[in-house]
Amino acid sequence: METAFNIRRRIEQVRKEIPEHVEILGAAKTRSMEDVRAAYEAGLKYFGHNYVQEAQAMIPGLEIDAKWHLIGHLQRNKARFAVELFDMVESLDSMRLARELEKRCSELEKKMPVLIEVNSGREENKTGIMPEEGVLLAEWLSGQKYLHLAGLMTMGPLTGDPEFARPFYKETRRLFEEIERQKFPNTDMKVLSMGMSNSYKVAVEEGANLVRLGTLIFGPRET
Repeated sequence: METAFNIRRRIEQVRKEIPEHVEILGAAKTRSMEDVRAAYEAGLKYFGHNYVQEAQAMIPGLEIDAKWHLIGHLQRNKARFAVELFDMVESLDSMRLARELEKRCSELEKKMPVLIEVNSGREENKTGIMPEEGVLLAEWLSGQKYLHLAGLMTMGPLTGDPEFARPFYKETRRLFEEIERQKFPNTDMKVLSMGMSNSYKVAVEEGANLVRLGTLIFGPRET
């Protein structure tokens, strides 16, 4: 577990390096409740989990006024739990999942903003839709009662060189702007979630206004 002082210091450092309009999301995978609470007390308002089960063990017990995003792959059989727990699903990666989320939201009568996850690197081992499928999914979402398209998310290829991710961030920004031009109803393209601890500066240069930071905020994961 990291000290609250270290977490605060890291957050302050990142804030100095990014524009004011860019939000930081604390990626809470494998982190302790104490670490997340320290980040919240240091000013973070957004947190993300990769797994529903891990989020179920943390979110109710923290009792903090934060926004929780699902940032990992969501299996359809966990959609109901995701709708109950999270304020936003960033990892909407298929039409089948979209239909299931709409169904579960309707059962709870809960409106939910979602981001379409884009497989900008066209990698076979990654989730996310292919860029050419983005407009069609956005159009379908525009006709739903409960799901509300709020933007796009991409992982980008994981690499030690942040510059390698730049073309994939550019591609996601291009699709973001293409969907914006369609002026679909029930669509408010506000969030471009790109960049993690090793590539967030490049992502911001390419238009990201939400960066998902884990190691950079909380320190290395314990093994």
